[in-house]
Amino acid sequence: MSFILFLIAGFFAGLLGGMGMGGGTILIPALTVLLGVEQHVAQATNLIAFLPMAAFTLNVHKKNGLLKTQGLLSIVIPAVLGSVTAGFAAALLPPVILKKLFGAFLVLLAAGLLAKVKFSFSKAAS
Repeated sequence: MSFILFLIAGFFAGLLGGMGMGGGTILIPALTVLLGVEQHVAQATNLIAFLPMAAFTLNVHKKNGLLKTQGLLSIVIPAVLGSVTAGFAAALLPPVILKKLFGAFLVLLAAGLLAKVKFSFSKAAS
């Protein structure tokens, strides 16, 4: 039965990821809250699941001429360094702290999306 729950969580995470919202916003809470997976394992699972889709998407954008390489290193190098640093920090933090940090991230993400929607509605009404 738990295998089916994992499949359902993965399906909905993939569905949201395909719609442009990060699938991790569903996958990580589903794995930790509903399925009892440790936060470290849930985050690692999300990152591993992300890699093939990112490679596929990058290839599609390249084929469609949507990939701009100018200034790429100035974005990629800090992103990789930040990811590695955050990965080591996450490995050192207890799962309780990681859950709270991820929850705070989701709250900030939701607040930003609500502000964006509210701003777009007020702009459209003017």
